[in-house]
Amino acid sequence: MTKKNKTVFICQECGYESPKWMGQCICGTWNSMIEEKIVETKIEDKRRRTGTSGETHARAKALTKVSIEGNKKSLDTGIGELNRVLGGGLVQGSLTLISGEPGIGKSTIIMQAAARISEKYGKVLYVTGEESEEQIKMRVDRICPDISNNLFILAETNIENVVIVADNLEPVFVVIDSIQTMYTEDIDSAPGSVSQVRSCGNELMKMGKVKNVPVFIVAHVTKSGELAGPKTVEHMVDCVLNFMGERNQELRILRSLKNRFGTTSEIGAFEMGGQGLEEIKDLSSRFLEDMNTNVEGAIVTAVHEGTRPLLMEVQALAATTSLGFARRTAIGIENSRLNMILAVLERKAGMSLVNQDIYINVVGGLRPEGTSTDLSVALAIHSSYRGKMTNKQTLALGEIGLTGEIRAVPNVRKIINEAIRMGFKKIILPEGQAKKLAFLGGKINLIGVKTINEALNAY
Repeated sequence: MTKKNKTVFICQECGYESPKWMGQCICGTWNSMIEEKIVETKIEDKRRRTGTSGETHARAKALTKVSIEGNKKSLDTGIGELNRVLGGGLVQGSLTLISGEPGIGKSTIIMQAAARISEKYGKVLYVTGEESEEQIKMRVDRICPDISNNLFILAETNIENVVIVADNLEPVFVVIDSIQTMYTEDIDSAPGSVSQVRSCGNELMKMGKVKNVPVFIVAHVTKSGELAGPKTVEHMVDCVLNFMGERNQELRILRSLKNRFGTTSEIGAFEMGGQGLEEIKDLSSRFLEDMNTNVEGAIVTAVHEGTRPLLMEVQALAATTSLGFARRTAIGIENSRLNMILAVLERKAGMSLVNQDIYINVVGGLRPEGTSTDLSVALAIHSSYRGKMTNKQTLALGEIGLTGEIRAVPNVRKIINEAIRMGFKKIILPEGQAKKLAFLGGKINLIGVKTINEALNAY
């Protein structure tokens, strides 16, 4: 069946629509009417995302005419570390996908945020497809004893029913736990299938964008740690968060993998306790609190994550292998990066490591991004291999090139200021950056090095 077209005249200045051409618009402007063909579409079409006014036809709008006043305000989740990773808070109408290993604390952090948002802003709808209402109540009583009457719970897996309840309740925040348990009546496949996850994700996107309500979606992960379900869901949402950590340890790290409203290099740190997740404000002190003084194979390094520098300990162990093939094991550092550093040490520093098992560990479970930790890894390996003691108050950072040169790394000044605050006495860094920041020499000893050999003699 052919869709019917009709012609209307629209004012370019005020957007007034008229069935016939007018020389002067009602807003007073002359010759501002333009002809536009409108294709009528069915309002029941679930695949289509209508605008906030519920119009039945598609129409382009000048970007200068788009108002963002209603979207400027972000919701404060009441959790500073979560706000940091989100880019300042929950943006109105945004979709956020959070994933992590089972039992890592995804539902806990979302429930804590939901409880605090309900106290400050109004009604919050928590949709659970995995637990009963009584189970949710038991958890909330443990982590948030004083809950608001604005926190509502819905045990439902039918996405159409969820949308109807949300329309009736008009919440300021919606949580879906989890999308793999949701299904739509339009598709016969089981919940969690690719088609169901894609369709339910589209329904949630339409609800969030049209109603201007932020939606938090919990997602399962595969055995390899990747998000389960179609990749299109990750493209569809505005923010993708990954909650990581060891279940037998208290530390939890929240990292942003995608964020349309902020940086993806930001991380949030939490500690799992009996009352739920608690924020860790000074993460550098937490990473270094158990470091021993003057030991072999351990040195402090630093990276800049988002808006703050982080100091951490890198440990290395070099042990003579009894097998024919030496092991290379790294936790927190990519194996490809470790192999490159070992090759530079053998070729440029004269270290014979072919018969040495090499083990690297970044204490605390953090996986630092970038190349700032290269120099610290090399110095820790050298310290363990030569049996040379390192100083707890020495910090090393720099990228190692294939020719053995030490290259510059970003945000060095912020890292130096953090090291001064933490009481460090000496920093080994690229020579060019040491010269530029020589004015800080009165507060801390800056040792600039050009090559890996200079660095090995400096610590």
